[in-house]
Parts: sequence; C-alpha cells; structure tokens
Amino acid sequence: MEPLRLALQGAADRMQAAMMRAAVSSIAREGGDCAAALFLPDGRLLAQARSLPLLLGSLIPAVAGVLARFPGTTMAPGDVYLLNDPWSGGTHLPDIALVHPVFDDGALIAIAATSLHHQDVGGMAPGSIPPDATEIHQEGLRLPPLRWRDAAGVLPDIDAILAANTRTPANLRGDLDAQWTALAQGARELRQIARHTGERFPAVCEALLAQSADMTRAALAAVPDGEWHWHDALDGAGDDAAPVAIAVRLHKQGGAVTVDFAGSAPQVRGPLNASAAAMLSAALFFMRTLAPQAPNNAGCLVPLTLRLPPGSVVNPDWPAAVNARTATVKLACNAILGAWAQATGTQGEGVAPHAGVATVLALSGTRTDGRRWMFTEIVASGAGASASAPGRAGVSTDVGNARNTPVEVIEAEAPIRVLQYAIRRGSGGAGAQAGGDGVRREYLLLDGEGWIAYRGERHRSQARGAQGGGPGASAVARLLLADGRVQPLAARSRVRWQAGDRLLIETAGGGGWGAADVAARVPSSPSSSSSTSFHPDPRPECP
Repeated sequence: MEPLRLALQGAADRMQAAMMRAAVSSIAREGGDCAAALFLPDGRLLAQARSLPLLLGSLIPAVAGVLARFPGTTMAPGDVYLLNDPWSGGTHLPDIALVHPVFDDGALIAIAATSLHHQDVGGMAPGSIPPDATEIHQEGLRLPPLRWRDAAGVLPDIDAILAANTRTPANLRGDLDAQWTALAQGARELRQIARHTGERFPAVCEALLAQSADMTRAALAAVPDGEWHWHDALDGAGDDAAPVAIAVRLHKQGGAVTVDFAGSAPQVRGPLNASAAAMLSAALFFMRTLAPQAPNNAGCLVPLTLRLPPGSVVNPDWPAAVNARTATVKLACNAILGAWAQATGTQGEGVAPHAGVATVLALSGTRTDGRRWMFTEIVASGAGASASAPGRAGVSTDVGNARNTPVEVIEAEAPIRVLQYAIRRGSGGAGAQAGGDGVRREYLLLDGEGWIAYRGERHRSQARGAQGGGPGASAVARLLLADGRVQPLAARSRVRWQAGDRLLIETAGGGGWGAADVAARVPSSPSSSSSTSFHPDPRPECP
C-alpha cells in the first residue's frame, strides 16, 4: 500500500505545483490560494495536496455537488465541471472548483479536482469580496454545477457568461486554464498509477482509506473520554455591532468524536457566514492533526460527526452573504483546537489558539492615465504556542497556509510602494512559551485613486492563551490620509484612497502557553506598538 500512497500524494502535490506555475493572478501564483485533490469515482477523497487546507476540505462537498447533478454514468472523457455556489458545495464566489472525471479504457477510475481563488467574479466591489455585502447577489456571479469543458474544449456559451461577469476576463480565463493544466496532469498520472497497480487498484485504494480511519480512531482512543467546550467571537459588522458568537462542543468517546457548533450565532446580515462546505475545512484540518502520519484521505473523517446548526453563521440559509467566511472558518478551527487542548494539555500536547485571522485585501484603482489595476493579497498573523515551543511569528496557520506575496510582485502589479513589512514585536501572548507575533504592513498609493476592501478580524478580541498563557494582541488597521488625518478601519471596511494616502495594517498575535509572568507581557488593545505618528523603520525586519 505504501508505494500507492506515495504515488497518489505525489500526484496531488504535482497538480498543485503545476497550477501555481501556470496561474495568472498573484494570489494563486505567489500566495498559493488554490488546492488540488484526487477522489474515487463515488466522491470519497483519495489524496490531497498539502495546501491550501481552507480549500482542500471544501473540495469534498464540491465533488459531491457535481456528482449529485452529473452522476458518473452521465460523464464522458474530456468533461470538466465547474461550480462556486455555496449551497451546492462551494464556499465563496471567487473560489471556483473544477471537477474532472478520469477515464481509462472507457471506465471511470477516479476524479481530479482543483479550486482557485479568482481575481474577480463580478459583484458590487472589485475583487468580489465586498465587506459591506448583505446578500450573495452582491458578491458576484453564482454558478451551480455546470459542464465547462468537453472533449472538444471549453464550451463557448459558458465561457462567454464567465467573461461578461468579471472585471478581469483575461485573468479569469488564464487561471481557469491553470486549473485545467493541473487536472490534465493529475489525470495522466492517475491513469499511469492505475495501470501500474493493475486490477488491484480499487482494492488498494479502499485499504488506504481503511488505514487512515484505523489510525485516526487509534489516536482518538489514546485520549481519555470527555467533553470540552470553547467559545470565541467574531467582530460584528459596523462600529456598534455586537460580537458574533462561535461555540463548539467536542464529545470524545472511544475512537469517535463529535464536533458540535450548537450555540453559535444565527446567520448575520454581513458576509461573515460560512457555508457547510467551508466549515468542513476546519473539521478536516482538526482530524488530520490527530494522526498526521496516516494516509491523507477521507478515512480520517470516518470517526467524525460534524453538527452545524441550520440558519447559523456556520451553516447559513440562502441568500446569505459569505465572502468573509475565512475569518469564521479560522475562528471555528481555533475553537476546535482550543477545546482539544483541554483534553490533551495535561499530556504536554496541543497548541494554544492561533491569532485566528488571515487578513484579506482587495486593492484596486485607476491611474491618472486611465489604466486600471487590481490585486488581492493575504497577510499573515501569529501562531499559538505549544508546551514545547513558542508560536511562530508572521505565519499563516491552521486552515490557511497561504504564502507571502513578495513586495516586488505587489509593486510591479500596482502603483503601490510597500513602505514596511515587519514583525509586530510583542504582539504574541505571554507564557512559559510565548505566542507568535503578528505582522505590520504599510502601503503607499503612488498614483491615481482607488478602493480598499479590507477583511480582517480580532479588532475587538484576542486569541486566548492555553494552560495559563496570556492572550495575543488585537489587530489594528488605519488609513493615514495625505492631509494628516487618520481614519481607523473596522474589521471589515471598504474605503476610497487617493495618491499619497497610506494603509497601515497590524495583524493579531497568537496565544501563549503556560503561566509565566503573564502581566509583564499582556498587550493592550489596540496595540501600543501603533500610533498615528507612525513612521516606517528604515530597515524593517521581514518575517
């Protein structure tokens, strides 16, 4: 079984690498905001690449959504299906999933799938992540499962609809082609693997799933039975909005675990809602941490029961806005890990909550000569500490292991100068092991005017420590206007800026682990490391 496991894992990773090499948009090419995975013909996950967990988990319901509308018996060689609908297996509208049945000698042997965050799919704001959206129709083009391609190529009518509903049609087509490149490569490798394995291929695949399930059950059984709770809250929409509760209950008995989000807030008017498909990413990440050496497939989900209350912020009804679901999924993942740390902390295992936020920026504008520009970026925060090590600074954590977008790429794509990219010293929580520090990032608009769509989190809360550790610092964001005025930004903001204005972001820190003079390091909120008279260091330290 081991040779097949390694072959499948390698095929998935090479799909991911091929997609990133071919991608047009920097958020996919540089940031890695895309994912690739392989499935059995019935939709069970067979192998997945090692990034991006936020998208990897959601590929499972995406494939299920395609199979529900296009059963395998109706598929043909060359078909590729497309979707982004949150109520058909999607997450938010920029993340388009492509699903490709793999045939060999006329038989359906597997399915290859990819997901990629596209630069723009329409909607009320450039970048299709409007923080002020109140319903899905404001966020862009919503696509139920559709056939995008057949043996003759891309279907012209579907291509025309897609191109007509984006501000960046060349980028959209280029990134879809990058996904197809990855799918075609994965299909070729799968056929080679299946032929090499011979008629034993289906049986060995089943054995790999069973092995993953057994190893995950064994890891659960090694922890005493019990029930643990964790509560957190998202920043509400607007300056006076109440926090949005995230609550989780973990019930572990023997080799099985129930993750129940009952008690989480009802769905909200803003875009914080996370579809059931998006929430599966948090659960899958947790289950993969239990037995990380197990085959990377759907077997790890066999011991899991996931409960998501309908009509809630973690399972909203149509037509909820969902574009800011990353914050909800990350805090939900943090909540699961926080509850599990109560079970394992006495054994010296587990980890304190991470900062629980990946700041997403969609910056766009028009130069004085009329040329338009746009890019999307993900800014990291701090990791939680563990019993054996401090948290890492300036890193994407848990379901979001996106990569840093290089300053050179940003400055080449837009009339922006990045004045500072530095570690936000002291923003990690205190403890025997300190939490990881967040990041400080400052952007200067050099030419023309434009829009900032800012999606952050932890402006009003902090990542709690574990086992007596202290909390991390809250996040801060400001627009420093050229005339000297300072405009604070809420956790989700959309504002205009002009040449000479600066955007300053300071991301949150991770929680500390274990008590150790906590009072000496507990940060204030907002962070004392920020001030309206801030000036960039001449030699900023990069994380």
